[in-house]
Amino acid sequence: MAHSILLMQPTRKAESRTYADYETVVECMEGLCKVFEEHLKRLNPTSSQITYDISQLYEFIESFTDLSVLVFQKATNTYSPYGKGWIKERIYAMLRKQAGQ
Repeated sequence: MAHSILLMQPTRKAESRTYADYETVVECMEGLCKVFEEHLKRLNPTSSQITYDISQLYEFIESFTDLSVLVFQKATNTYSPYGKGWIKERIYAMLRKQAGQ
């Protein structure tokens, strides 16, 4: 897979913008899941174990003012942008593969 840059803006404030880069799309989706898990840990600081379902992850994704991924396209030597819908599809595929289905 291709180098990917995760662009996140959780609130309307421009100062909330951040990014992270990954070697693959799968690593990028795993990184976003880790961001969500850290969010859950902050919300539940006394819980020793955090569990969630995909609908909660999707709600988290939708809560962002802006969330997108830039994926490197080797053929054109450019990055293509993808939005929340694409991100949710990729996360679903990744989790399904991890579950062995």
